[in-house]
Amino acid sequence: MTTALITGSTAGIGAAFARRLAAQGHNLVLVARDTERLGEQATELHDRHGIEAEVLTADLSTEKGIAAVETRLGDRTHPVDLLVNNAGFGNKGRYLQVSMADELTMLKVHIEAVLRLTSAAAESMRSRGRGGVINVASVAAFVPRGTYGASKAWVVQFTQGAAKDLAGSGVRLMALCPGFVRTEFHERAGMGTDNIPGWLWLDADKLVAAALDDLARGKTVSIPDPRYKALMGVVKLTPRALLGGVSSRTGRKYGPQ
Repeated sequence: MTTALITGSTAGIGAAFARRLAAQGHNLVLVARDTERLGEQATELHDRHGIEAEVLTADLSTEKGIAAVETRLGDRTHPVDLLVNNAGFGNKGRYLQVSMADELTMLKVHIEAVLRLTSAAAESMRSRGRGGVINVASVAAFVPRGTYGASKAWVVQFTQGAAKDLAGSGVRLMALCPGFVRTEFHERAGMGTDNIPGWLWLDADKLVAAALDDLARGKTVSIPDPRYKALMGVVKLTPRALLGGVSSRTGRKYGPQ
């Protein structure tokens, strides 16, 4: 049986990955900050699917948390075959409305943790000639819209570049770029969602199924829904100056309240 490590596993997209991979017979390493929720999740997945679910409490906004997950990924005696870098969050407010401390915490989770954990996993996977990494980004990566979007743009560019460098090694890397997904993300950030049109919402379980299919096909960027594929096609054709104004207005309409 293969083993998957999922950060931010107790809610939203991370929990959907855990459910899907457990149902497929993968053992899991579940990573999040809340030890109690991790324990409950591990017990449920073990009892339902008969897989082994290891718990690792770690806060990826801290050096200690990142280092703990790096160490687990580097364990050659209990190798991880799939890493899902899913942990992340959003800050409520526009640029200069958010404290510098909060901005830097976001960058540590979205960029430093992703870089270090991907590197730890890929090094071990390359030595075995197989493995996969899914870095959860966002369609916000493709529009000029604040620090969150900028951090996710880094995730996409880094993943594509690393995938190219590791071509032929047996290690697959993919950036997953979802749109609005019904999770705890917006609630935790204090963001209103009542004004987001219903057709923009995605189902986390369907999103994960599509993402794993895209990874198996060797894609390096996955936008796992026809609606968002179409929207991102329009984005590519829109002049950057115009796009900046549109994304700013859209952010005010559909963003934090």
